[in-house]
Amino acid sequence: MEAILIVDDEKNYPPILSAILKEEGFETLTAFSGKEALEILKDSDVDLVLTDMKMPFMDGIELLERIKDKDPDLPVIMMTAHGTVEKAVEAMQKGAYNYIMKPFDNERLIIYVNKATAMYRVIKENRQLRSVVESKYSFGNIIGKSKNMRDLYEMIQKVAPATATVLIEGESGTGKELVAKSIHFNGPRRDKPFIAVSCSALAESLLESELFGHEKGAFTGAVSMKKGRFELADGGTLFLDEIGELSQDLQVKLLRVLQDKVFERVGGVRQISVDVRFITATNKRLKNEVAEKRFREDLYFRLNVVHIVLPLLRHRQEDIRLLVDHFIKKYISERLINIPITGLDPEVERLFYNYSWPGNVRELENVIERAMVLCPGEKIKVSDLPNDFKFNVYDAQQLNGIPENAKLYETLYTIEKKMIKRALRLTNNVHSEAAELLGVGKSGFSKKIKKYEID
Repeated sequence: MEAILIVDDEKNYPPILSAILKEEGFETLTAFSGKEALEILKDSDVDLVLTDMKMPFMDGIELLERIKDKDPDLPVIMMTAHGTVEKAVEAMQKGAYNYIMKPFDNERLIIYVNKATAMYRVIKENRQLRSVVESKYSFGNIIGKSKNMRDLYEMIQKVAPATATVLIEGESGTGKELVAKSIHFNGPRRDKPFIAVSCSALAESLLESELFGHEKGAFTGAVSMKKGRFELADGGTLFLDEIGELSQDLQVKLLRVLQDKVFERVGGVRQISVDVRFITATNKRLKNEVAEKRFREDLYFRLNVVHIVLPLLRHRQEDIRLLVDHFIKKYISERLINIPITGLDPEVERLFYNYSWPGNVRELENVIERAMVLCPGEKIKVSDLPNDFKFNVYDAQQLNGIPENAKLYETLYTIEKKMIKRALRLTNNVHSEAAELLGVGKSGFSKKIKKYEID
């Protein structure tokens, strides 16, 4: 139900207008001054403002300007008497949707209101669609400039317009569902449903009903017919996460849907046809599962038309800084104090680059989210990091990986050279940034480059 805010200092007008508009199916809010109207707009979702032109303290023109500063697209209809027609024309020039003369004809008012709210409804729908397609599921939320990520972007661009099935493999936390959504929302099915199901989250019997739906009385508790995810995704994309956990029986049934595009609901006999694009994901090597006879080879080939392997975070360390900046912006609202976070303390940067990130991007996001709450200053310090993360980092830096007969000088020489080369790579060969990352002075850093003959 669309809401209309009525603003007029004459006490009898808002109740009359409210009664007229409620009969037409609108929700109404009323204000008797411009100031009161602005307070209502702060806390309420309004689809149209209907305001008088002549009011004390804040007239209709000033109210219009304040509204347009907040939402340039929100329609405003001005109510005016004969003596203020020139002001009404001025209001139109400043963005008012229309104006109506007092005393007005109710039918004309309703026509104006219906047209204005219909226009704003389309604007809001377009906003929502752009927000989903361009912001949330475009490449904007898949962060990275490394070669691995550039290859991934290129693959998504190639795959998105097609209808072929896609198999996404990658460790937990690498962003498999995010990639699946990017493929869907950058393709021709973007306006159709994207339905996601985790094959490991439900027991086999429940998962079958979830995927295929069921008829009334198909089993105890099936009190009514329920459509499954295949039907709900018709015309769009079905994303099956953790496909490697699917039972042998369900693998057979899924294979049939892929081959014939038909299925029956649980307890039903009527064949239902669907047009669904399949994207599946797993943190296992599905080819190994086939070799071990845990996954059907024919289904594997059906799913593996396009194969995407997501890179591990430890294999694209140059993206860590970009990801950190992204998550700082994302969780800025979590701050308990009004001090902006500008980045990481150099010691934290070193820890991040030295850590193996077994939880990948999801683990990094979790660390930043928690640090944003705890950090009292402008830079995230080691003391702001979660204790379990610090334990994992320092435990990974122990001597287990160094041979017992290793010579100290040779070991330190090798490690220092590798760290300098990595710092230069991560900072795009900007020496001052690389020196800061390693916590050394610029002149000392230059000497070390000469010492190790680093190009």
